[in-house]
Amino acid sequence: MTRQPPSPGPARAEVRSTRLMATLATAGALAGLAIVAVYGWTQPAIRAHKARMVALAVANVLRAPASWDTLYLHDGRLTGALPAGSSPDDLEMVFRGYDADGLTTGYAIAAGEPGFQDIVRLMFGYDPVRGVILGMQVLESKETPGLGDKIEKDEAFVTQFDGARTPLIGVKPRDATGADQEIDMITGATISSKTVIKVINNAIARLTPAFEAGVEESVP
Repeated sequence: MTRQPPSPGPARAEVRSTRLMATLATAGALAGLAIVAVYGWTQPAIRAHKARMVALAVANVLRAPASWDTLYLHDGRLTGALPAGSSPDDLEMVFRGYDADGLTTGYAIAAGEPGFQDIVRLMFGYDPVRGVILGMQVLESKETPGLGDKIEKDEAFVTQFDGARTPLIGVKPRDATGADQEIDMITGATISSKTVIKVINNAIARLTPAFEAGVEESVP
């Protein structure tokens, strides 16, 4: 009785490879769907958290205003209403603070630029009438721990922005003259210090024409 020879090894290997590829493809598709589902599920919580952080920062740099509203930079003007067909994510926002009598106390501006390690983002309060900074708070920073991160942890550095006149001038502590435009930079973290000053000066220069043009309380 003659036995049939076994199937060639390469054929079995081909079947196993096909099954393995199918299994991997299925697993990858399921993993992708899971990532999308988790992303969609977490987005509302992430957005809510960011909104709370922005609200806290606005209250801080505007020295606890009685109230505040949101303005949108559109076509070089600040408007009090979101332009038709626009999304808040597509426009720069500026927050206007009021005192108990409804008078404008200043504007909170969020801006960022590259620092020593990564983008440094901050919120600062500004009074365009007097040309004075009302306060500054770092929102995001990955600067070097123990050095660059002092731009948000060193109270002496942060508080000197309160009442500083613009444009700001960064100086080394030994060269300070006491002028109201001077900001003493942090020894060992001059790049990070200069970044904060540059962020504020550049943001003010960019928004000054809009402040001078006045706020459009509504748009067509």
